[in-house]
Amino acid sequence: MKLQNFVRDKRKSLKMTQVDLSLKAGVGLRFIRELEQGKETLKVDKVNQVLDLFGYELGPVLSDRNFEEDEKS
Repeated sequence: MKLQNFVRDKRKSLKMTQVDLSLKAGVGLRFIRELEQGKETLKVDKVNQVLDLFGYELGPVLSDRNFEEDEKS
């Protein structure tokens, strides 16, 4: 699941508006909108502030790429 969908789904399941989420997380409304729209460059610490409300945090995830081939190059 993509981060933007995760945050939007969690927010909606708690019946929160984007404004509610921004206030509770201590980030700006613009940041929440950009996060839910899938902006590719966001500050990790702010993303974690939002995710912390749901009991989550960012961490490494294995991608579909072949890591060993990248190391050989």
